[in-house]
Amino acid sequence: MSMKPRLISISGPLEGTTFALTRDEVTIGRDASNQLCIDDHSVSRQHCLIRREADAFKIIDLESFNGTFVNGVPVGEQPLTHGDQVALGRALFLFLLDEIESGASHSPVELSEDSPTAVSTIRLDRKDALYLKPGDHVAALQPTAQLARDLNALLKISTALSAIRELEPLEQRLLEIVLEAVPAERAAILLVRENLEEVLTAFGADRRGATVEPIRISRTVAEQVMREGVAVLCCNVIEDSSFNRAESLRASEIHSLLCVPLTIRERVAGLIYLDTSNPATQFDESHLQLLTAVGAIASVAIENVQQVEWLQSENRRLHQEVNLEHNMIGESQRMREVYRLIEKIAPTASTLLIRGESGTGKELAAHAVHTNSERANKPFVAINCAVLSEALLESELFGHEKGAFTSAIAQKRGKLEIADGGTLFLDEVGELTPATQAKLLRALQECQFERLGGTRTISVDVRVIAATNRNLEEAIKDGTFRQDLYYRLNVISLTLPPLRERREDISLLAYYFAAKYSKKCKRLVSGISTEARACLSAYDWPGNVREMENAIERAVVLGNTDVIMPDDLPEALLETGHPQQASLNYHEAVTEMKRNFILKAIEQASGNYTEAAKLLCIHPANLHRLIRTLNLRTVLDNKSN
Repeated sequence: MSMKPRLISISGPLEGTTFALTRDEVTIGRDASNQLCIDDHSVSRQHCLIRREADAFKIIDLESFNGTFVNGVPVGEQPLTHGDQVALGRALFLFLLDEIESGASHSPVELSEDSPTAVSTIRLDRKDALYLKPGDHVAALQPTAQLARDLNALLKISTALSAIRELEPLEQRLLEIVLEAVPAERAAILLVRENLEEVLTAFGADRRGATVEPIRISRTVAEQVMREGVAVLCCNVIEDSSFNRAESLRASEIHSLLCVPLTIRERVAGLIYLDTSNPATQFDESHLQLLTAVGAIASVAIENVQQVEWLQSENRRLHQEVNLEHNMIGESQRMREVYRLIEKIAPTASTLLIRGESGTGKELAAHAVHTNSERANKPFVAINCAVLSEALLESELFGHEKGAFTSAIAQKRGKLEIADGGTLFLDEVGELTPATQAKLLRALQECQFERLGGTRTISVDVRVIAATNRNLEEAIKDGTFRQDLYYRLNVISLTLPPLRERREDISLLAYYFAAKYSKKCKRLVSGISTEARACLSAYDWPGNVREMENAIERAVVLGNTDVIMPDDLPEALLETGHPQQASLNYHEAVTEMKRNFILKAIEQASGNYTEAAKLLCIHPANLHRLIRTLNLRTVLDNKSN
């Protein structure tokens, strides 16, 4: 198996085309200077590049407006594996690395170089093929022995090919039946990608058996069939003056040849070729009609087999991928450490304590641990310990019997019982009252409990994952959290970093949420401006990922352009001081430039805000918001006095 890396466009402006990755570095973007140019405003001028490193490939985002997505996840820099889907704006590509090649053809096949000035031959267009016309037309044909043989051969091919699920056996069986029906000496099948320079498979058969001599197919004939999508019949090739320069045909003493296209989804994807050097055996139009019909049947069968092989390959790839399923976004070193730890933790049954500030994604991490554990097919049950009163929380955890309290009109199973065999996630465990802590500790130690108002002991097998944004060590000193429960929960500890400590992930998260809410709100957002990304990166995000999600959703809903601008972001992001002086100076310079630009536009419009908004190419409501955000009201009032 050889390596022929390529991108196949699944959707977007280049849909259906293939781009071979033959260089060590391929740039992709809207600008014509890129090796792969995508004429689409949703793609940045310099969007990303694919770099080859030995036999591996890596995709690198070039600070594009709307991000580079691999398998639906925004990436900054990530290795590509066979079968990955790469999305750039509206353009979606499939990255393929390995080529499926026939490794055991009966006879080798090669394309020979020749360039006849013309081809004098019988050509058959698909619309004129007798056996491809409606059934009543075929039924009206005069019954002859030839017709019976042809229909029998077509039935035999259709029946045989429908039962084969691999490409090479299908090609072999197809040629065997064709050689039974047509008096050819040699036969071959070629499957190609976009042109004859990219041959996917080549399978040849010789009626006399395997031979070291290759079956040589005239490139001229093949190109005519591929280009025009017509079947070709040529007899007396040597005597035909138009083939005087076709050295491969003359050298092989080819007397007659047939070549028909294989058309898959309106594209000529290959051909079937037959020839003979026996002057006593001459192909005629009936052979041309038959082989054209064979090509139509074979095209459907080949497409089905390719689809099956693709699905099998994709299934193998997914099983061989590394080995952590999660919905967390981030490529920073801190997050890579989190992923590695989750990969180690997940297969165990140990209790886990996840620490981190509010909004850092503790529940997502708990989900990842559960999904990658042996309990993945069992329930994942979450309960927030901070939002329920003590009585309600105990009822939620342990359940209750009918009549246990006034409103207990029926028996209720608790979260512990529902999670049996799976995972119980206790969010904000530091908010539990001392009484509930004691009952939870007993349940965890003994794996047993009773429902409220009940006497029957219930045994469960549950893995507990707890999460908190509190400092439990301080809570122990304060007497608000039991030390023995802390030790029971803190068997393994996982700390999620706040967003300000992994700023390199901010752009990826922003792209992800922009794409998510663009789709959810049914509003096209093609990217995030450079200035907006600078604001996002400079902000400290006290609410972490949850705050960022809310900020991007707000920007998508309230924005007036297809690119998120700084003014679409919450005012807190624009007003808060920045920790780094360089970022502070940059932000101040941009703000001052905006202030001057807006004041000049209002002055040119003689104080008419609607006209000023037209000069600025923004909506009047957006102008009023800018005036408020940039504190220009006082300046404008003073000018008007």
